[in-house]
Amino acid sequence: MKLIIQTLPTYFVEEDKILTALFEEGLDVLHINKPESEPLYMERLLSLLPTKVYGKIVIHQNYYLMKEHDLKGIHIDNPDAPIPDGFKRHISRSTYRISDLKGFKKECDYVMLHSLFDSLHDEVKASLTIEEIQEARRAGLIDKHVYALGGMSLENVQQAKDMGFGGVVICGDLWNRFSIQHGINFHELISHFKKLKKAIS
Repeated sequence: MKLIIQTLPTYFVEEDKILTALFEEGLDVLHINKPESEPLYMERLLSLLPTKVYGKIVIHQNYYLMKEHDLKGIHIDNPDAPIPDGFKRHISRSTYRISDLKGFKKECDYVMLHSLFDSLHDEVKASLTIEEIQEARRAGLIDKHVYALGGMSLENVQQAKDMGFGGVVICGDLWNRFSIQHGINFHELISHFKKLKKAIS
């Protein structure tokens, strides 16, 4: 099973240091998703990360940065948006529609399916039932190329594994363990990441 860490939608102090520490602890794939930000801020974040980790980073916006920094690839959040013309590198997509999975798996390295559980960092509620997931698995739609997204945590990783997902996307479960405003260091966050890595193995 694969583990993907996705950033919070906003930038914050210490973010580059935490991401660097996560890579040092064995993070394989990071998704940078900052939908409301200016490209300049993403460029700055990338410039603060070691160049040796660029090949493990997928971006959700500002696709031109992928070539400039030789990143791993791009992610398309809108299930109705087309793949950029001529794009040949790593690509992933996300969708809330089970009906999209068959087609998306043919054109992507993996597909994120949401939302299985209520989000841990915003107001997004679960939109899929356990019964729908089980039926999709029986139909061969959920397999190692489909990753569970939405409210994923250490507590439900095993459930996603049992449902047949090939990976999980973690966001709030990790980032909720750090708060620069309250002077909390990120040792707890790193410790939790280690537990997540162990849980997917």
